[in-house]
Amino acid sequence: MPGFREVQYYLAGLWLLIRLDPRGFRYLDMSERGVNRSFWAMAWCLPPMGISWLWWRQAFLRSMPPEADVDVAFYLRLGLVEIANWFVPLVFAGLLLLAFRMGERFAPVVVSVNWLGVPLSYINGLLLAMVVFLPGSVGLVSLLLLAFMLAQVFALARILRMICHGHALMVGAMTLVLLVPSMILSEYLQHFLGIYPA
Repeated sequence: MPGFREVQYYLAGLWLLIRLDPRGFRYLDMSERGVNRSFWAMAWCLPPMGISWLWWRQAFLRSMPPEADVDVAFYLRLGLVEIANWFVPLVFAGLLLLAFRMGERFAPVVVSVNWLGVPLSYINGLLLAMVVFLPGSVGLVSLLLLAFMLAQVFALARILRMICHGHALMVGAMTLVLLVPSMILSEYLQHFLGIYPA
């Protein structure tokens, strides 16, 4: 598992790419080993993921009778949703790149998206922690979540612009492919698995 300093190194590269500085690619390992290691980002996201699960548990129980509670299966289903949200958009992105004969850019996309997920998860976890522990902050958090979503789209589009060499149509399509399916899939799986607040 990559250590803290290594993750910092990758994030420094992503920051350079967001600033449209091509030197950022030097900080990222685009080899097959680097692609495989980038999925350790999921392990780095476990702490903020736990906070989001706590928030989801509260929202779910508020919609249930007072005596209701959740068991281990509830958290396993949440984990399944997280895994699907992580992998399915990458599969769609790969198919899109293959369709446009740009398959060689799949590795940079995977590495960048995986490591970008780490800071985004921690920011999201922090905002949800405010909701869990400061119930009166819901209005403020809603505004911050909107700003966070816009920043996420902006950062992803800038990175993809560097990977796709400025092809605006491909950047737009890739941004949609990496963000929209996870939103749709989340809601569908949450309903299907019975963990969506009524």
